[in-house]
Amino acid sequence: METNKLNIQVFGSGCPTCKKLFELTSKAIAELGLDTKVEYITDIQKIVSSGIMQMPALAINGKPVMTGLVPNLEKIKTLIKENI
Repeated sequence: METNKLNIQVFGSGCPTCKKLFELTSKAIAELGLDTKVEYITDIQKIVSSGIMQMPALAINGKPVMTGLVPNLEKIKTLIKENI
């Protein structure tokens, strides 16, 4: 898969739910064999400036693809594949 411009971000407050999304997203990246890192953003000013209104949130290449919940691993992998 083309990953040279892939930017994956998890936005959250640092709560257990947000950390779970970060962990699952990192695992999904590894299972998909993608050469990228997941950025975990907890800075509230960065979150607000990104237009995120619900957390946790997953953004791919600057576009929020999921907010307000933690889907299962397969759903995260699907979201990544659909948005790269």
